[in-house]
Amino acid sequence: MFKPLNVFGEPLEPCSMNPMTGYYRDGSCNSGIDNPAWHMVCIYATEEFLAYSKRVGNDLSTPLPQYGFEGIKAGDSWCLAAGNFIRAMKDGMAPKIFLHSTHQAILEYISLDTLKKYAIDLEEKGTDASS
Repeated sequence: MFKPLNVFGEPLEPCSMNPMTGYYRDGSCNSGIDNPAWHMVCIYATEEFLAYSKRVGNDLSTPLPQYGFEGIKAGDSWCLAAGNFIRAMKDGMAPKIFLHSTHQAILEYISLDTLKKYAIDLEEKGTDASS
């Protein structure tokens, strides 16, 4: 059976179960051909990032009860679409990310060295930022 991998080629770790995230709402930033926005980057949301995201048209903080979406709050982890992460990088507003929970498909668009600049889980896992 196929196991999704993170940017290090290791098994993809969960991003968030509360709030439940991922395109498939399984807590993981797994990606597939039926996931057109490629929700593959596991971010750590801050007030600053949520305000920026709302300004550029990707409102993650407003609840949408009709879809069972309570809204993201500062301190939550969330699977962000690749395009939205790339836009935030270009705008100097990219959030911190969890590399062990970010799908390896992002490497088609952003190098691992660039992603490491935003990582907050390198030291936790003992992964050397220079590797």
